[in-house]
Amino acid sequence: MTQPTLPWLDRNNTRNSKRAELNEGLDRRDFLTRLAATGFVLAISASGISCLGDSASSSTNTDGSFEPSVFLRIGNDGLVTIIVHRSEMGQGVRTGLAMAMADELEADWSMVRLEQAVGDSKYGDQNTDGSTSVRNGGWLKFRQAGAAARAMLEQAAAAEWGVPRSDVKSANGQVTHAASNRTLGYGALAARASTLDVPTDAPLKTPDQYRFIGKTVASLDLNAMITGKAKYAQDMAMDGMRIAVIQRPPVYGSKVAKFDASAAMAVPGVVKVIEVPAAEIPAGFKPLGGVAVLATSTWAAIEGRKKLSIEWTASPNDSYDCVEYRKELEGSVRADGNVVRNLGDVYKAIDGAAKKVSAEYYVPHLAHAPMEPPAALANYAAGKCEVWACTQDPQTARSAVANIVGLKDANVTVNVTLLGGAFGRKSKPDFIAEAAYLSKEMKTPVKVVWTREDDIQNGYPHTVSMQRLEAGLDANGKIVGLLHRVASPPIGSTFSGTDEYHSEGELALGVLDLPYAIPNVRVEACKAPAHTRIGWYRSVSNIPHAYAIGCFMDELARAAGRDPIEFLIDALGGDRKIDMTATGAVKPVDNYGAKWEDHPNDTARHRGVLERVRDESGWGSKLPAGEGRGVAVHRSFLTYVAAVVRVKVARDGTVTVPRVDIAMDCGFAVHPERVRSQCEGAVVMALSNTMESALTYARGRAVQSNYADYRVLRMAGAPKEIRVHLVESGGPMGGVGEPGVPPVGAAFANAVVAATHQLPHRTERS
Repeated sequence: MTQPTLPWLDRNNTRNSKRAELNEGLDRRDFLTRLAATGFVLAISASGISCLGDSASSSTNTDGSFEPSVFLRIGNDGLVTIIVHRSEMGQGVRTGLAMAMADELEADWSMVRLEQAVGDSKYGDQNTDGSTSVRNGGWLKFRQAGAAARAMLEQAAAAEWGVPRSDVKSANGQVTHAASNRTLGYGALAARASTLDVPTDAPLKTPDQYRFIGKTVASLDLNAMITGKAKYAQDMAMDGMRIAVIQRPPVYGSKVAKFDASAAMAVPGVVKVIEVPAAEIPAGFKPLGGVAVLATSTWAAIEGRKKLSIEWTASPNDSYDCVEYRKELEGSVRADGNVVRNLGDVYKAIDGAAKKVSAEYYVPHLAHAPMEPPAALANYAAGKCEVWACTQDPQTARSAVANIVGLKDANVTVNVTLLGGAFGRKSKPDFIAEAAYLSKEMKTPVKVVWTREDDIQNGYPHTVSMQRLEAGLDANGKIVGLLHRVASPPIGSTFSGTDEYHSEGELALGVLDLPYAIPNVRVEACKAPAHTRIGWYRSVSNIPHAYAIGCFMDELARAAGRDPIEFLIDALGGDRKIDMTATGAVKPVDNYGAKWEDHPNDTARHRGVLERVRDESGWGSKLPAGEGRGVAVHRSFLTYVAAVVRVKVARDGTVTVPRVDIAMDCGFAVHPERVRSQCEGAVVMALSNTMESALTYARGRAVQSNYADYRVLRMAGAPKEIRVHLVESGGPMGGVGEPGVPPVGAAFANAVVAATHQLPHRTERS
């Protein structure tokens, strides 16, 4: 059976002819075995680096217990193949990690190629989520691997020429002995280097020596993407493949009572109709169930699905209605909740304040709605299952597939395709499990295709949120007390039917880690039962938290008669590194998995992005009537971001955005061009969330179905100008993919207030 062509593409395919010849007709193990005779493979693990080549080094385990996290392969043809273990969804992670390794390796960038790792625990954490791929996923390990390989190549060259290693130097894919004017390319040295022991202490470059890191470098993926050569999960095909679309339950928790497939089977191209088992609530990552129509084409499968007659069972979520649920959440935040942080005496402070301010903020469900809906191709045969999928988390997908088809993980292979957007949706493997189940039932390869409507109506929407904030200001306009109540269905409800309160981990996303110097603070989690699956979404609960806090701080500034940026800087309480373990939190405050001593909540960095965006945006300069600027600042994923949004409000109420300035301090930008791109995309997504997007429910069903009613910004509505300002503070490295989103929504709402002198964010969208 023909294997699908996988999209591990390169800018110059002619340079891959050697690799193609080696790979033809070989499985992965055979390929690595034969490769050892043609070059050398360098692998890194959490415990060190080892070399696989003509003879294994002493540090390599031969009993299968050694599990490398990343591989570097250098062939006799000089090609440098970097195997990347994180998923590429347009954020540039594969190029960024390759830059880190290639720089330390002193590689010729034109000879660098990428290969995507399959899902396997030997690579360490492969989940491309949480803005961790560079800072946690491989930045240091990739550099160490490159440095070790360079040292080995230099040692091999020195031995070849019989000179001290200190007399040779690597540069641009070759090693040179200047005294004798001799040069050898990496390909010529690969076999000899593979016999050497691997250094564990190869020195890393200093920043002044970087060739690629921190520079603008051509993407290794972009050319294939923009010329249509890149392949995504929706593109995958195999001989004999059947395409499946599934009619899933219209309400979360409903199941198939009975169905009639006779009309569907009469559609030309439809070959079979199969019921997919339904998951019990809470569904977790399991498929929702329903009825699958399998056909020889996507069109036939969709047309056949239209002809299905299905009766559904009742669901406990049949009455879910967003209008009524909002009232429920309002009642929840107006009553006492579970105390998760209590510093000082907030009620006494607010009662005695010179001014009191209170407000409520509502944020609706949001759909991921990536440009490419989910898709997965599975081939179950001979007691094994291989899949090709647009997954952010191939290891979780591997386990989900193994579970649904009754195999061990070792008998499942998950190949990661390029992802046409994801935003967290494609870390959930339900769609991949569907394909595996149907392939086993059909005894043929099956590709499950989700339509846009399927994705919006049956996905894992971002949580809905209601928040109430109350504060008191003293006579000098300083905040003396802050009460913050949050009612939001937790992500945990997707996995546990008893979770009805936002977890401490979710509240650590902008609420428990509040940086402002307020002497009396109380945070309460309020009841919010879930009525649909809840999933993480780009920036997760930072979105509603940053929105509410950013808008409320603006209201406090106005109540105090202060300039909003001056008020925010003053509220930070001076430059300090906050000890978040001593802030009155009931449980230790999470710090995106990092230690607080390594990544403190640094108010100087908050101030730095605020001052930068103030200076760059023209803050304070006079605007025409009907225009306004708004500001907000937020720390998420260990990165500090401030945004100034400028709006223009027409007489008919139409709002346009002439300009957005966004300042980001991520510590260090490995690939600045991609960081700027991520910020630009974050601005557009955040404005879509705030201005256009809302996923609502009535009678338990999602009301919206496609981009016609689940609105995202069109080009005409996008900001006319987005200016990105990277702040170099010298702080530790943070994430990049998500932190640009949270502050933009509040900055937009605050700009509308400045332009209209009204408070629309008190009654945010339903």
